[in-house]
Amino acid sequence: MINRWSDDKAAQFIEQYRKKYGEDLAVGLYVASLIGAETRLVLHGGGNSSVKTVRTNLLGETVRTLFVKASGYDMASIEPDGYTGLELDYVEKLRSLEKLSDEDMVNAFRTHCLDARAATPSIETLVHVFVPGKFVDHTHPDSILALTNQAEGEKHLRAALGEGVSILPYAHPGFPLARAVAAELERNPGARAMVLMRHGLLTWGETARESYDTTIALASRAEKYVEQHARKPVITEAATPLPLARQRLAAAAPVIRGLLARPTGNPDHPWDRVIVRPLINRKILDLVDSGYAREFAATPPLTADHLIRTKPSYLWIENPPFEDPAAFGEKVAHGIRDYAAAYDAYVHRFSRNRPEGIEAADSLPRVILLPGLGAIAAEGSAASADIVRDIAEHTLEVKAQIAAMGEYRGMEEKDLFEMEFRAIQRRKLHARPSPPLAGHVALVTGAAGAIGAGITQELLEQGCHVAVTDLDGDPLHQFTEEMQSLYGPRVLGIALDVTDSQSVADAFGSVISAWGGIDLVVQSAGIAHVAPIEDMDLETFRRTERINIEGTLLILAESARLFRRQNTGGDIVVVSTKNVFAPGANFGAYSATKAAGHQLARIASQELAPMDVRVNMVAPDAVFSHGTRKSGLWMEVGPERMNARGLSAEGLEEYYRNRNLLKAKITARHVGRAVLFFATRQTPTTGCTLPVDGGLPDATPR
Repeated sequence: MINRWSDDKAAQFIEQYRKKYGEDLAVGLYVASLIGAETRLVLHGGGNSSVKTVRTNLLGETVRTLFVKASGYDMASIEPDGYTGLELDYVEKLRSLEKLSDEDMVNAFRTHCLDARAATPSIETLVHVFVPGKFVDHTHPDSILALTNQAEGEKHLRAALGEGVSILPYAHPGFPLARAVAAELERNPGARAMVLMRHGLLTWGETARESYDTTIALASRAEKYVEQHARKPVITEAATPLPLARQRLAAAAPVIRGLLARPTGNPDHPWDRVIVRPLINRKILDLVDSGYAREFAATPPLTADHLIRTKPSYLWIENPPFEDPAAFGEKVAHGIRDYAAAYDAYVHRFSRNRPEGIEAADSLPRVILLPGLGAIAAEGSAASADIVRDIAEHTLEVKAQIAAMGEYRGMEEKDLFEMEFRAIQRRKLHARPSPPLAGHVALVTGAAGAIGAGITQELLEQGCHVAVTDLDGDPLHQFTEEMQSLYGPRVLGIALDVTDSQSVADAFGSVISAWGGIDLVVQSAGIAHVAPIEDMDLETFRRTERINIEGTLLILAESARLFRRQNTGGDIVVVSTKNVFAPGANFGAYSATKAAGHQLARIASQELAPMDVRVNMVAPDAVFSHGTRKSGLWMEVGPERMNARGLSAEGLEEYYRNRNLLKAKITARHVGRAVLFFATRQTPTTGCTLPVDGGLPDATPR
């Protein structure tokens, strides 16, 4: 492991933060950034760091202060407000107590914060209090865990790390662990670091660099030792080709995602859905194809820090019948049922120890191992599923290292339960209420156009994951980048030509490979053409027909096939037009082809209803732009309309606003909210057309 300390970068942190936060916290932030950037040390909010310093209060008194990372903050991206300052003189006195509940511990922290607005300190805060070093770092190095989680772990640790490192048997995190650490330091005051069995590594020093250097040195020694003692490395007899694994994923992911959806009992919103993220690479595929993988799935996580993300075990699917879709679905369903029953039994065994008000979120697995495919991680969002996936990847690799040396020895089941059903841990997962479309996946065609962009933004604001699709080119790439800068991993950009069946299938496949499936399809792609019938160019008409009719047909057909495999219903919204009901002169190509696409959607509403797939239409009047994004349709037809009426571009928009009853300017956001009405299933409606036109009596659906 590389020591990445840089005096120059440390000086930059000090220069940036010293004036407001002090030099001690500034250099502590630098070390946290170094640790957080190394995934072999900590993952996604894991680990902790602290610094003991002084502050001056409002009375001008000097106060000894501990700044410690707050619960749930990620060291890779932490800012100063991610640290909470505590009155050190007071919290040190907690050492004299025999017992301290989590609630009383947190209350003691909250009532002795330097800033009442500060985030709640970490569960491990008292460990940092009781360790005398000025700077303290707590990490979960893969290499250390590869030694702590073995039957002969202590022997290996002593051989690997040498003198000056204390080894502490597993203790319950929080106050019990803090007292155990303090007692161990009283027995071995010369120790410069401490290994916490089945938990991680604790280092300290009078300078930030001293603590960091010790962390890197010990993790590196452990890495070298593990490599040297791998006597029986994990080997697979028949390696699955990566392209075959990815091909299997495309067929398997919607089935798995559908089976992991949780029934709600609400007929309008019958499922709580998850996002499925694959873990397929050469190393992981070889691991799940090995003879050890079933054991890897059944054994506990490496550390309690991972437990709330991954549950106590993974689901293992033995010999998945990938070539038989029906048999595959039944086998996975049976595996999920067995997993849920085993999990419920585990919860029941320790139910008397469960704190009041803390219930299991569900009984379903977070990680599924499938030989011949790889691993699947499932959670309520792509970001959360990525955390599960990353933890699973590191866990499997460390377990493989342990298998090469000896026998895995994880936490006891009782300890697992007490950590999983601990309120102070659960708070890390439920920071804010879920938006209406959390866990949902949408595919929007024509998303780089004005209407498609408005729909996309509306869905993203409601928590949806959105595949932004359009013809390949700058508009698609620029809009995708813009949305990703705002909504991160919930945006996926895909080039899609709705007139090409292979392009449509590939786009759906890309979404499936990224997120496991789709719940909402919005067909917004379309073009217009202005010409009287007697002058209509046939090839131009055919091009309009291919996009507006064949494109709609291909999208409807691919959606139906996916929804059937996923088996949790779905929604389709076709962006129609007022011209279906009130066509205009010289607009025959557009009006006729959009009417045909509209009729296909009405037929689809009848055919797909037995699968609980609702198909509806929104019919907007003129939408000229969305922000700086101009409507392609109006760039095509606008000049003719302006010339015919002797209007400027601004005058044309005013003309269309004044022709509706409400004198309303119709925006892409209005269309997006109409789509949202159907996507959130406000009413039991299918086959419906919702006008978004400010009131045009001639265009009223009838």
